[in-house]
Amino acid sequence: DGNVLPFRIDFINTIKMPDYVNDKKVYSIDREKALADPQRISEIVSYVLEHFDQKTKRNSYYTFSAKWEEADKHNPKKMIEKRETRRVAGFNSIFAAASIPMAIRYYNEFKKQIAEKNRNLTIATIFSFSANEEEPDGLLPEEDFNMENLDQSSRDFLEAAIRDYNSTFNTNYDTSSDKFQNYYKDLSLRVKNREIDILIVVNMFLTGFDATTLNTLWVDKNLRQHGLIQAFSRTNRILNSVKTYGNIVCFRDLKEETDKAIALFGNKDAGGIVLLKTFDEYYKGYDEKGEHKPGYAELIATLTTQYPLGQPILGEEAEKDFIRLYGAILRLRNILTSFDDFEGNEILSERDFQDYQSIYIDLYQEYRKGADGDKETINDDIVFEIELVKQIEVNIDYILMLVAKYQQSNCKDKTILTTIDKAINSSIELRSKKELIERFIEQVNVSTKVVEDWRKFLHERKEADISAIIEEEKLKPEETRRFIDNAFRDGILKTTGTAIDKIMPPVSRFGGGRAAKKQGIIEKLMLFFEKYLGLI
Repeated sequence: DGNVLPFRIDFINTIKMPDYVNDKKVYSIDREKALADPQRISEIVSYVLEHFDQKTKRNSYYTFSAKWEEADKHNPKKMIEKRETRRVAGFNSIFAAASIPMAIRYYNEFKKQIAEKNRNLTIATIFSFSANEEEPDGLLPEEDFNMENLDQSSRDFLEAAIRDYNSTFNTNYDTSSDKFQNYYKDLSLRVKNREIDILIVVNMFLTGFDATTLNTLWVDKNLRQHGLIQAFSRTNRILNSVKTYGNIVCFRDLKEETDKAIALFGNKDAGGIVLLKTFDEYYKGYDEKGEHKPGYAELIATLTTQYPLGQPILGEEAEKDFIRLYGAILRLRNILTSFDDFEGNEILSERDFQDYQSIYIDLYQEYRKGADGDKETINDDIVFEIELVKQIEVNIDYILMLVAKYQQSNCKDKTILTTIDKAINSSIELRSKKELIERFIEQVNVSTKVVEDWRKFLHERKEADISAIIEEEKLKPEETRRFIDNAFRDGILKTTGTAIDKIMPPVSRFGGGRAAKKQGIIEKLMLFFEKYLGLI
């Protein structure tokens, strides 16, 4: 169906199994014992944490709409759906374990290594008793919410894991029947809202659960036929242009079962099951249905030949061709960055890439009509891949590192200032902060402590700016500051609702043009918010 993406499947053989385990004659109980070896579990967890950022694209940023329900203040029995636009980094994942004892071991090992490595990752787990671990055609068992069938030690563990969850999210769940069902619902919502990084499961959540923010499934479990396709399909729901495929990382040899399942269900699902192409195909190009699809290397060659840096792009048609070409490069680059082979083979230097990106953003701002979006369609025939531009941007830490370098040169190396300028111009997010950064650089001298002084400078400028807005617009000072603090805390400035009304001056001050006046205030606050967002 049109709502799914291809899969990228990795079979990881780095975890060495004892030789006897591969002998088909060995009883499965011995094989399971070897698979549950603490050393193997530790290595798998270590592998997941090491590759987590790359697989879930944690260096890519995008906005999405989070949804949840809250009790109505006036009528607590009534639930109201709430929505909020959030800016988040990357996607999240599910870890499928073979059994409840294995899920318990994995949860404990993840908890231990996350603490040791000081990683800021949120894990959770959920499971229930299942009489049959697997049905004949690979179907995964139905979800069962009856905790009475769970043995005491597993239930005790689950209680402890839910207590961890409660302390993270300030909730109040346990394994009693009603509360467990509510835990399931709350957990499901938090996975969908990308608040959980790794969800450890046995069978639950592997069928019928759709979360568009989920892009990776880690598998240490035997899967086959329908169950395999079901589990893999948790990762390939379409979200935006940053998410181009679902990642499957197998820690068991499921290659044969995967090939069989794809052969069995591929036609039935009308091409719903497609595997990602190889690095070489994306990099060098490939032929499909008699048509040549150019690869990354060809597109870069076209870019540098037809649009050499330093020469203006003349005419609307040439501009549109550039926009299409650069958009195609962004899409391919987005896929290629997940392959280790891409590192060192980017062809364009970082500086040249930034220069092309600046041209792209200039054209975007020139052609732009309507609101921001994941894909911005201009004149019906031009699409700007703004989400892909935003996800590869430089951040303020990189800029401050360059400022420190400039300061170490006794403020003499002007090439660093050029680098800073190029970096800011190639970033949609940093353009709104350009004046701030330039003002700070003007103050830098040999005795400047860059990071410390930048914080002080920011604090002073932010305070001066908000005070000026409050005074000019006669806003209520205390309410305005609280409103702004909440906006920075939530990552969004809410321009509708009662919160913004509370900061406005008394109605009589507006005279006739109340709506226009309010809009003017909102625009000033938005500019202020964009200027300081991500800096404080």
